Amino acid sequence: MIETVIFDIGNVLVDFCWEKHFKSKGLTGQKLEALADATVRSQTWYLFDQGIYTDEEILEMLIQNDPSLEKEIRMIFENLSGTIEPYDYAKNWILELKEKGYKVLLLSNFSEKAFHECKDKMDFVKYADGGILSYREKLIKPNPQIYETLIERYSLVPEKCVFLDDTEKNLKEAEKFGIHTILFTSREKALKELRELGVS
Repeated sequence: MIETVIFDIGNVLVDFCWEKHFKSKGLTGQKLEALADATVRSQTWYLFDQGIYTDEEILEMLIQNDPSLEKEIRMIFENLSGTIEPYDYAKNWILELKEKGYKVLLLSNFSEKAFHECKDKMDFVKYADGGILSYREKLIKPNPQIYETLIERYSLVPEKCVFLDDTEKNLKEAEKFGIHTILFTSREKALKELRELGVS
């Protein structure tokens, strides 16, 4: 029987809409794609979420990915609040699960800068029963330690947990601990799969 529902944040509870953000700055076509490769699609962005480098160090690393785009990278990095938009169901979904007696936790790769600059769009965070954000622990999915930390900190029984994430490799690692998983592609599909696990 499932007792705990664990949510990823990006592309599950919020839309990581970096492309829309880039376009709002007048970036299109090949330049937009090149900028994405240098930033949000780069290994550096992964390290950004891990929280092991300062924002200044990350910015320099991003610029090194494509020095010809230094001006655009600085412009994008200045404020990240436009990179996410909340899904309208996020807060109510968490509250509904809690009302039914489930513990709700978050497990997300998130940089400190993005978290604070996007905080006003993520009011649902305060309704969760806790969780782990990668920058705080200096750990990032799918590192096994991040799952171990979550299980130990909240005294979880893995077989009584279900984890919803939009990235398959993150789910595969969770499954090694005995956690049930759902590859998130839409809320409708996720609700169906939750029901199959007995979560109504």
